[in-house]
Amino acid sequence: MGNATSDDAAVYRIAPDQALVSTVDYFTPIVDEPYDFGAIAAANALSDIYAMGATPLYALAIVGFPRDRLESGILVEIMRGGVEKAREAGIPIVGGHSIDDAEPKYGLAVTGTIHPECIRRNVGAQPGDRLFLTKPLGAGIIATAIKQGQASEAIRFRAVRVMATLNRDAADAMRDLHPRAVTDVTGYGLLGHLAEMVQSGPVAARISASAVPVQQGVRDLAARGIVPAGTRRNAAAVAAIARFDERIDTTDRLILADAQTSGGLLIAIAPERAGALRAALEAANTLAAAEIGQFIPGDGWIEVVP
Repeated sequence: MGNATSDDAAVYRIAPDQALVSTVDYFTPIVDEPYDFGAIAAANALSDIYAMGATPLYALAIVGFPRDRLESGILVEIMRGGVEKAREAGIPIVGGHSIDDAEPKYGLAVTGTIHPECIRRNVGAQPGDRLFLTKPLGAGIIATAIKQGQASEAIRFRAVRVMATLNRDAADAMRDLHPRAVTDVTGYGLLGHLAEMVQSGPVAARISASAVPVQQGVRDLAARGIVPAGTRRNAAAVAAIARFDERIDTTDRLILADAQTSGGLLIAIAPERAGALRAALEAANTLAAAEIGQFIPGDGWIEVVP
């Protein structure tokens, strides 16, 4: 399977009943605590495997570290966070590669397995399908607030918990309900990843801004202008296809485009299975089980209503 629709991971069939799913993701620190950084980076890399409906098998670590400027104990804590998050996912980190770098970087290359008939792509939604989100938005705005010293300890703590939570339980909850399309919400924001879901047409999406879960404190931070540059770029990138009700203010428009790290799954499911999916997500105690909209006939645009 190629990259024509910007799917979350590469898939390579190795047998009639088995395919490998492969992804890689790494980034610079978004929180101050080395252990939390490692755990979040690992959860983020694993998310693409879960979004494809696959089961992770093992991972390789990717590390950049300024060994002459930072204590080695910091690197130990980053690695420990990644290893323990991978262990929570039930996989080992079997190796990897490190370089001396001017700025710390950490992430994983993850390999998983799946039956070729069970692959969940980011396209395939049909008019009438319901749209669910499994984590609240706001990670990008909060990460910027942390860097600027504008985030309270409570906001920081909750954001770390959200970003470090695996999407495994959400993936397990949806697996037997045969979702039509799935992706995870990461760097392009909710609207950016939803734009990928409607690109294959003839389908569009209608979402309700008030139904979208948002982390506590995010609206206040965004209203004060604490918004990352990536979020503003995302908002500009979807401007041509996003049709906002005039009651949707600038703050909510930016939140819907907020660049996430280790965000939730965005799931399109047939309307007759929507109730079952909500129940399964709630039973799994996912951070959100929010039905935020539906797919409608259209040609790749997104309508945002209050």
